[in-house]
Amino acid sequence: MIKKLLVANRGEIACRIMATCKRMGIRTVAVYSDADATALHVRTADEAVHIGAAEAANSYLKPEAIIAAAKATGADAIHPGYGFLSERVVLVQMCEQNGIVWVGPNAVAIERMGSKIESKRIAEAAKVEGVPGYHGDAQDDAAMTKAANKIGYPVLIKASAGGGGRGMRRVETEKDLVPALQLARKEAQAGFGDPKLLIEKMILRPRHLEVQLAGDKHGGLIHLFERECSVQRNYQKVVEEAPAPRLTPKTRKALHDAAIKLGKTIGYDSLGTVEFILEEGDEQPYFLEMNTRLQVEHPVTELVTGLDLVELQIRVAAGEKLPMAQDQVTVTGWAIEVRLNAEDPANGYRPNVGTVTALHLPTGEGVRVDTGIAAGSTITPHYDSMLAKVIAYGPERTVAAQRLSAALADYAIFGVGTNHGFLRDIILHPRFIRGELTTRFIEEVFPGGWKAPVQDKALPIAAAAVWAAGLETRTASPELGPFVSLGGFRILGRAGRPGRVNVLVQSGEEKTTQKINVQLSGGAGLYDAVVGESTHTVNVQVQGGIARVAVDGVARSYATATESDVVGLAADGVSHSFRVAAAIDRVGGGAGESAGGGSRVIATMPGLINAVDVKVGQEVELGQPVVVLEAMKLMIQLVAPVSGKVKEVFCAPGQTVPVGTVLVEIEPAQK
Repeated sequence: MIKKLLVANRGEIACRIMATCKRMGIRTVAVYSDADATALHVRTADEAVHIGAAEAANSYLKPEAIIAAAKATGADAIHPGYGFLSERVVLVQMCEQNGIVWVGPNAVAIERMGSKIESKRIAEAAKVEGVPGYHGDAQDDAAMTKAANKIGYPVLIKASAGGGGRGMRRVETEKDLVPALQLARKEAQAGFGDPKLLIEKMILRPRHLEVQLAGDKHGGLIHLFERECSVQRNYQKVVEEAPAPRLTPKTRKALHDAAIKLGKTIGYDSLGTVEFILEEGDEQPYFLEMNTRLQVEHPVTELVTGLDLVELQIRVAAGEKLPMAQDQVTVTGWAIEVRLNAEDPANGYRPNVGTVTALHLPTGEGVRVDTGIAAGSTITPHYDSMLAKVIAYGPERTVAAQRLSAALADYAIFGVGTNHGFLRDIILHPRFIRGELTTRFIEEVFPGGWKAPVQDKALPIAAAAVWAAGLETRTASPELGPFVSLGGFRILGRAGRPGRVNVLVQSGEEKTTQKINVQLSGGAGLYDAVVGESTHTVNVQVQGGIARVAVDGVARSYATATESDVVGLAADGVSHSFRVAAAIDRVGGGAGESAGGGSRVIATMPGLINAVDVKVGQEVELGQPVVVLEAMKLMIQLVAPVSGKVKEVFCAPGQTVPVGTVLVEIEPAQK
C-alpha cells in the first residue's frame, strides 16, 4: 500500500485529497509556489516543499520540480488532482522512470484521450457518436475557415488539449472566425502548451452530461452513473448534480453504454469521466471529450453512491482490484454542487483578489464544503478563481436544493468578494427547481446579467451598532489609557449619562464616497439611532462571529467580522462591507481623480499583459482590439473606447498589472 503521497496541486482539491489520505493513514506532502507559502493546503500536509515562483509555469507546471520534491521527501506516490499536470504524459513517464506510483490512468490512455482531436477519432472507431465537426491535422486559418464554412455557422472553436472553457470561442459568422482562432490559439498555448484547435457544430440548446468511470489494472471497468453539468458560464461549469434530472431510461442507458464502450476501447484503468452533449428534447447523446482525471464535481457522485472516489483512485493505483461489480453500485438520493469563485458577478464576473479576513462555513444535515481557504488566506490572480465547493445531499432533488440554498445563505466570507449570492439565486430559480437545464440557463434566466440585491436600508444602522458594540467591549490599554480604548459609551455611562457618538457609515459596495451620518446614543447594545429626521431603536448582541440585530423590532442574524473601523455583515448569501468611524475622522479619503477616462484603456481586472496590439501614433477605431489581458487563465480582449490616435502606451507583454491600471491613452479624433 502507498505510505506517503505527494499532492501535485493546490487549493481545495489538494486539501480534499489529503483528507482521504489522513483517513487511510497515508502521510502527505504538499508543494507550493511563492504565492502559496502560507496556503491552507501547505498547513494541512505533513510536509511541504517549495517548488518555484508564483506563476504556474514556474512552479505547479514544472514536472521536474514535482519529481524532485517527491524524491526529497521519500514520497512513493503522486496524485495530480485536476488541472495543472493531471493530464500531462510527461509527469506519468517521469514517475515510471523514478519508481513512483502515479495515481491516475496509464500514459497511453492520457495521451490518446488528452487530445480532443484524437479522442474523437477513437470514439468514431468505437462507434460512439460524436458532434459533427472538424478535427483534422491542418490547423492554418484557411483550412479551418473552409471546415467551418462546410459545417455551417454558428460553430464552436475548442482547444484540442484543453478544458474548462479555455481556448473555446463561439463564432457566428465567417468574418469573426480568424480573430477568434487567433485568440483561441493563444489561450490554448498559455493554458495547455498546445495551440491545436478543433471546430464543432454549435448545438443551440445543449445539455451537458457526463458519466463517471472507474477502472482497475486487471481489466475491471464500471460506471458510477451520470452527472448533469449544464449550468455553465463561458463554458465553465457553475452547478453540477447527480443523478441528471429529466432523462428517459433510454437516454440514461445510452450514456452509460457509450461511456463503458469508450473506456474498454482504450483499456481505461483509473477514475475518469466521459462527457456528452445532448440537444434539449432529443434522446441521442453525442460524445464530447474524456477527462482522464478526477473531476471538480466528483463530490456529487460520492454522495449519491456512498463511495470515496479519491480512495478508489489510490487503491487502484496501488494495484488493487475494484472492490465492487457494476450491479453492486446504486444511486440513493440526490446531490447538488456549486463552485464558489472569487469574482463579482454583478460587474461582469470580474475576478477578485485580496485577503480573507474572516470565514463562516455552513453546517447542517447533508451539507459538505470542500475548501482550500481559511481566514488569512491570500487570493491572487495567478490561479483559477475557484475557492471552494458547497455541496448538499437530500433524499430527493428538492430537498438537496433547499439544503444547498440554506447553506449558501449561511456561508460568509469577508475580505474577498465571491459569487455565492449569484449561486443562491440560481438554485432558487423556478426553472432550476423544475430541472429545465441547458448550457444557456444563465443567459436566459439573467438576460441583462445578474444583479446584486438592493441593500437593505437597515444595514448601515446595523453596521454602526455592531461597531459600537465592539467599541464598548474593548479592554483598557495601559499604554494609551481608557480614553482611547474604551470609547465614549463606557466613559459617559460611568458618569451616569447615556453614551453618544456621531459616526459616518460608508458602504464598501458604493462607487461614490456617499456616507450616512448616524448618531447613536445608549449603551450595552441598546441604542437609539438617528438618521436624518428619523429615529430607530436598535438592539445588538454579538457572539462567536454572529450578530443578532433588531432595528425597530425587526430582528435578523448576520455573520460578522470587524477589523479596525471596517464592519462586515453577511446574510442570505450576500456579504456587505462598511467603514464606520467617528464623524470627526476622515472616512474614505478624498474623491481624487478618476484613474482613467473615456479615452483611456484600463485594466478591468488584475492580470498579465499578454499582448499589446498598437503603438504610439497609430490610428485606431472605436472597438478595435488594443491589449490582451490574461487573468485567471482567460484571455480578455480590451478595445479602444474611442476612435483616434494612440498617444501613450503604458504597458508591455509580460507585465503584471493591478485592476484600474491605465494601459493605453488615445487622443480622440477631432469631430
